[in-house]
Amino acid sequence: MLAAGTGNGFGTTAWWGFSPALNLQAMSLESSTEHLKLSQNGVPELNILLVGSIDARHILKTMSHMHRQPRRKINFYVLENNLEAVSRQLLFLNLALEPPDKMGLQEKSEIFLELMGNTLLRSQTAAYLQEKAALFIRYITDSDFQLANLPVLDFSALKFRERDQLEAIFQFWRNPEPQAFQIKQLWDLRLRQYLGTRYDSRRGVCDWDLTMKLHEHGAITINFHEFFHWRNTGVAFEMREATYDVPNKTLASGRLVRHKGEPIPARGYWGDITTGPYITFGIEAEDPSLLKTINGRPSKDAQEISLQNVTALLYELRYNTRYDPSVPSEEGKDDHLQGGGDCTVLCATTGLPVTEEVRVHFLPLDCLPELHHKVKYQQLFNLFFFSCSMVHYLKPNLSLVSAPKATLIVELTNFLPDLRKEQVSEFSSRVWLMLDSSLYKKPPVILMPTLHRETVPLLAAALQWT
Repeated sequence: MLAAGTGNGFGTTAWWGFSPALNLQAMSLESSTEHLKLSQNGVPELNILLVGSIDARHILKTMSHMHRQPRRKINFYVLENNLEAVSRQLLFLNLALEPPDKMGLQEKSEIFLELMGNTLLRSQTAAYLQEKAALFIRYITDSDFQLANLPVLDFSALKFRERDQLEAIFQFWRNPEPQAFQIKQLWDLRLRQYLGTRYDSRRGVCDWDLTMKLHEHGAITINFHEFFHWRNTGVAFEMREATYDVPNKTLASGRLVRHKGEPIPARGYWGDITTGPYITFGIEAEDPSLLKTINGRPSKDAQEISLQNVTALLYELRYNTRYDPSVPSEEGKDDHLQGGGDCTVLCATTGLPVTEEVRVHFLPLDCLPELHHKVKYQQLFNLFFFSCSMVHYLKPNLSLVSAPKATLIVELTNFLPDLRKEQVSEFSSRVWLMLDSSLYKKPPVILMPTLHRETVPLLAAALQWT
């Protein structure tokens, strides 16, 4: 029996997004930015609510491209349905803002992709994770220390029990015992449960999902070799000739499972095993050379494109200028890596990330239905992003926290191969019905096409509240 259409491949805990990273400032409608309020220092203030964005990709890309847009202060408000997603976003944001004297650009990019999309890590990456887990525990338990060292983040809205749970997650990350999370066995167990009798034919199932599902929707840069390797092992990015053998504890989450009729808490891998982490950075690129084809086939695979895109993003975040690996380094701003291996250092004497005009506020889990009761959130948000797993929060009270002419972006299910074509189409129709009912009348619509091709849109639409 084919597993397609069951929905089980998506999992219950999302670890990465199912649409490419976006510069949300550039995606805002002009009418939305015309209604921005001024901050205390007279700078227009853009307030963005991210519902289920999962992996901080939109935050990082928007931050890195701030120098391309008019000067604005940006407040990101992050709402997730599980604390594991919150903890990973803290990890990615902290990693992206590591100073160059501590970590080189190439090493930072590789560690970023490893932690985001690999079930197994290099020992160096695992050591970095353990070190930062201890730091994050102090961030969560000592707000003054966190504000002094990473002021771009704001955890003040989180409840005390959520802080305690985050601390427990970081304690688990800090545990050096690999047997604490046996990801190889857990991954194989998920595959066997999902595929059933088709487990021995998983190579053919993988080929069908890639060719007939992902490629058909535009993810043509993902090749079969890397896709099947990820499907089989959970390892998506292997940039080094190194051993990847340490479990990635950031991919562990808990859920209640039934044992002898009784629900008991269990830690395991309950995430995606069908799409993979290539969609976020691996299928689109500003550099056209990355998307060239030779005899009808892409010249670069999704791993190469992901590495180049993440490297460019982190470089631009640091230096407020576009990354061009072919241009020689300039005085006082050297993008060349000195040394080799894991000891690479990005030499830099000037340039700081634009963090003084950015704040990332983490909201309590599942607080959106009650958000409109708090005065400070009423008519606040100029832009909304909803992931495909969180569209059930599109309710009438959303308009009460919306600023005039706000932009709404909704992620579709195009890149979920577990769903049949009619289910993908039905999801889009259901989103429109939810929007109609939540706004009481159909608003003006501006379709948001993909960046490099005119296939089915990755995003449903940007909508204007009246």
